[in-house]
This record gives sequence, structure tokens and C-alpha cells, in this order.
Amino acid sequence: MSTAATGPTDDAERCYRAAASRDRRFDGVFYVGVTSTGIYCRPSCPARTPRQTNTRFYVTAAAAQTAGFRACKRCRPEVVPGSPDWDLNADVSGRAMRLIGDGVVDRDGVSGLAARLGYSQRQLGRLLAGRLGAGPLALARAHRAQTARTLIESTTMSLADVAFAAGFSSVRQFNATMREVYAVPPGQLRRRIGGRDRTDRPGRIELRLACRAPFDGRALMHFLRLHAVDGVEVAVDGAYRRTMRLPHGTAIVQLRPRAGCAAAVDCVLHLSDMRDVGATVERCRRLADLDADPAAVAEVLARDADLDPDLRRHPGLRVPGHPDGFELAVRAVLGQQVSLASARALTARLVHELGEPLPAPEGELTHLFPTAERIAAAGPDRITGSRARARTVVALAEAVADGTVVLDRSADRAAVEAALTALPGVGPWTAGYVAMRALGDPDVVLLGDVGLHAALSLRGPGARQALSERAPDWRPWGSYACLHLWHRVLDARWPDALATDDSDGVAA
Repeated sequence: MSTAATGPTDDAERCYRAAASRDRRFDGVFYVGVTSTGIYCRPSCPARTPRQTNTRFYVTAAAAQTAGFRACKRCRPEVVPGSPDWDLNADVSGRAMRLIGDGVVDRDGVSGLAARLGYSQRQLGRLLAGRLGAGPLALARAHRAQTARTLIESTTMSLADVAFAAGFSSVRQFNATMREVYAVPPGQLRRRIGGRDRTDRPGRIELRLACRAPFDGRALMHFLRLHAVDGVEVAVDGAYRRTMRLPHGTAIVQLRPRAGCAAAVDCVLHLSDMRDVGATVERCRRLADLDADPAAVAEVLARDADLDPDLRRHPGLRVPGHPDGFELAVRAVLGQQVSLASARALTARLVHELGEPLPAPEGELTHLFPTAERIAAAGPDRITGSRARARTVVALAEAVADGTVVLDRSADRAAVEAALTALPGVGPWTAGYVAMRALGDPDVVLLGDVGLHAALSLRGPGARQALSERAPDWRPWGSYACLHLWHRVLDARWPDALATDDSDGVAA
């Protein structure tokens, strides 16, 4: 049974069977409201299974809260991984959920969210209420409550500072929401760590990001290390660190797969503005593909006997996302028809030439990636590499700066790919790679990719056609099939996935 099927709340009997078996695959896909207790739980809650007549099922935590249920204190349903359906379906509701997680409603209101999605506020409210059981304000409110609880339990910030950092407009609204969602005042949620007060550095937050098991963190770190660009990224000692430009400021983030845990990533944030907590966590989850459903992926890909050894070698392999769609698109253009090492060098030169230096560099992390406006104003002469590729980068920057191309998860994927390929020098491979890693499309197969051809021993002019004939068997998880095939090549070249030698990779 795949969790990626049509919303499971469409079938109450199916949901109840999943909850009765405490199936962890459905945590975050739907929530169980128990009418006899007034609480809502994740499907795998260890409490006694309620009678079926006393259960209600909701596709979001916000819907359960809107219906009058409060979060279970035992299973903590508000901290489960997000639903993989948002990226799989890529419909308006899924795009809205990603934007709400990124804090768009907190920054720009419902009107700003509706404008990003191309709907009126009334249309968007009706659509989200019908699909998700809650409107945009209720969804944003649930996200604020979750962010606030994270800050309460992982920092020593004052509760008033927590309230505004989480996106609440007043302390009164914060107190009322936390009491309603968690049935306790915020002060009771604060815990002492090890029986003593924590002493945190200003702007530093340590978090544990949950995901669904299995999770191949080793392969993820290897991929990110091979692609790390000097100045903005570094991956050493099993951890990945990078700089980020955020709505209110900047950040340096660190991700490290938790040792001895198959379903968690330790995350450290250094923020210049605490209002960016929610947006930063959302981007970190996206970067590590932490909302993926590895069981559903394996169920489909295992039907291809040729991929079965790859699935056993890398159970829970993720498709690395990216926190900045424009940055990824520029890097993909600079990487066209050159080795990965050359692409990294070209990108590093661009960063040091046009990027914004950090006010307080940390080791090898010295810059933010340059903005589209900065590259567009600089022109092609300040971009190292071929003139044609430099002109493509500038054309891309101009299109992003004027809004012709939108490279975040608010946009329709097909429209983004069409807009990208309309630019001179941007072909289907580049557009598909951006869709895979920046837009979160789980079903991209890069038909012209030489790494995929090599992994499948496809040669000559018929390689592309041969790959296109196999791709339908991988739907809707073509992107994961690509990652498995790329890692097949990587594993052959570097048996130690955390080797420190620097060599060319497979994908740009």
C-alpha cells in the first residue's frame, strides 16, 4: 500500500486499518482525531486504538485543530515528517503548503499567498478548505504553533521573543493558540536540558529533523560533498554546511545524519534574524528531502529487476533538494558540458566575484550566492567561462529578476520548464535538473544524461530512446531512479562514499 496514492482521507476504512496497525509510513500523511478524548494523533500513536466509530481522519494537522482537536502529548503528531503528496501531486494545495511552510502568510498575508499562486483570496480559501480541511490562515496558524514549540524546547529565548520569531502578531495570540493546540500554556512546554539551564549563543538553534525510515544519510552527504562550491558550501566529517539568504536576513546551517538513528538529521542554525526560523527549517527539510516516502519509492522501483541491487545498496536514498532555485539553475548552466570539478570552479569564481560577503565569515563559508539582480546588472563580462554560457547565465538572471521565470515551489512545474527552455542556451537537461532538485519534482528522468547512459551501459545514438522506453516503469519516482543510477557510477568510482579525494562527479 503506497502512501503516495490519492489522499488517504478519501477512504476512512483504509485509514483506520493503517492506524490500527500503527503503520509509521502514514505519519504526516493523515491525522487521526479521536472524538471520545478530543485529541488528534499520528497513525502510529502507541496509545490504545480507539473504536472506529470514534475516529475522524484529516489530511493536515490544521484541519484536525480546526475541527476542535488538540495535539496528543504522547505521540507529538505536530513533529512528524510532512506529506510526500505535496511534491507528488504538485497541485495548488501542495504548492500552497510549501509556501505556508516557508512563512509566506506570516510575511505577506493571505493576499500575498494568493497572488503567488495566481488565485483570489476567496478562491484559494475554498480550494484549500475543500482539499485540506482548513483555510490558509488555519494552516499558517498550525505552522506557527509548531515553530513556537520548537523554539520553546530548543532555545532559551524569552517567550515573548518566541512568539514574534514564530510569526505571531501578539503575545496574546501566541498564548491563546498554544493553549488551544497543546492544552497547556507556553511556559509549561519549556524544558530544562539535563536538569540545567541551557546557555545558547544568540541566533543559534539546534534541532532534530525527523524523516521516514530508511534514510541513507551517507549517500546524501557524499552527493552534497561532490557538489559543494567554495565560499557557500562545505561538506566534511559527515556534515554539510552552507550559507543561505532568507526573507529577513542570512543564515549558516549545518546538517548531519544522526549517528545510530535511521530516521533523523541533526540540524544547527545560525540566524541573523530569528523570524527566519520557520523558513530555514522548511528549506533544510527540502534540501535533504526529508518528507520523502522511501517505502513507496522502493515498492515501485523494485519492479525493475535491474534496480533491485541499487535499492538494497542504498535503502532510503534521497533526491537532494536545494534552498535556492536560482542558484541551482545558474550552477546547472555553468556545469553544461564540463566536468563537475570544472563546474564547481566556475561557480566558485562567480561567488567570489559577485556574491555578497558574509558580515562574519565562518571558516570556509564566506559568501552568499549572488542575487539575480546582481548578476543581471554585472553582465556577461564578469562571468568566467565561455561567452555563450555567460550570456545564458545573464539571460536567466534577467528573467528571474523581472519575474518571467519563478524558481520556487509556488510555480507550476510545466510552466517553469517551458519558461526555462525558452531562454537561449537552456535545454531540456538543465530544465529537468532544476525541476528535480529545486522544484521537488519526484518524476524527472534526464534522458540525455551521460551518467545515466553509463550506469545502464547504453551507448550510441540510441541511448536516449532506450532510456525513454524504461522511464515509464519508474513512474512516479523517476527522480529517485536517476539518483540510484548516478550512485551506481559513484560507488564504482569511489567505494568509500565519504572519501576525501576530489574528483569529477556525474551530474552538474
